[in-house]
Amino acid sequence: MSKTTITQLPDPSGFTSDPFTDILRDGARKLIEQAIHAELAALLNSFSGERLEDGRAR
Repeated sequence: MSKTTITQLPDPSGFTSDPFTDILRDGARKLIEQAIHAELAALLNSFSGERLEDGRAR
């Protein structure tokens, strides 16, 4: 059955993507990714000294 019931709705803002917007979005995604990695590294670093009772790293 190849018939679909999915309807493509128009963007209510009238916004259409262009190459410049795509570059900005890609840059924003990369900055967010870097921020997440930095936050994770800081979190892991803050617990790096934690040890289990037998001396292994937590």
